Amino acid sequence: MAQPPRKAGVKVRVKTARGRTVGQAKWLRRQLNDPYVAAAKVDGWRSRAAFKLIELDEKYKLLKPGMRVVDLGAAPGGWTQVAVKRVKSAEGEKGRGFVLGVDINPVDPIVGATLMQQDFLEEGADLKIIEALGGKADLVLSDMAAPATGHRQTDHIRIMLLCELALDFARRVLNPGGVFLAKVLRGGSENEMLNTMKRDFRSVRHVKPPASRADSAESYVIATGFRG
Repeated sequence: MAQPPRKAGVKVRVKTARGRTVGQAKWLRRQLNDPYVAAAKVDGWRSRAAFKLIELDEKYKLLKPGMRVVDLGAAPGGWTQVAVKRVKSAEGEKGRGFVLGVDINPVDPIVGATLMQQDFLEEGADLKIIEALGGKADLVLSDMAAPATGHRQTDHIRIMLLCELALDFARRVLNPGGVFLAKVLRGGSENEMLNTMKRDFRSVRHVKPPASRADSAESYVIATGFRG
């Protein structure tokens, strides 16, 4: 079981230097003092977000050896790395699974994963992805988030739209009994989407892993038992 990173004993101070805005200084200070950022570097994860999937998987047992997994919006690859380890998709692994990382931008190679530069919204993308998987998926992951505008309601709408698009995609590529895990943002409209999901999945949960920053409105929806 993964242990939560320890909080740093001495905080790094960051001044607002020439050419650096107050917001940029605040972001840099948060990064430098974030134990998950430090732990990700030590453990070889490409992003601190890897710990969110690790924590969710350890609690809800989402990833199993032999599964076919699609990671939408995979860049920079932290979730894809975790999926590779958990489904044992590396060469020579017993009960080997298959992990497909999909992103509109190129992603640096990850041992044990197949990476596809593809806009999943394009017509026919679902068929290309099923073909690359060698069959339908057992799990669709989405940690996608649109670039923040700073306007809370606008950011909420944009992230929820991405989640709804990912859900529509998951309906087309999931095996019966499959799982969908995606980022959502608190703001009101997520409840309507959760109610819709309950018609397609046997169980729908709304959760916030410890690695998700306390001051962030993000949380995750876990839908299991796709009805097909």
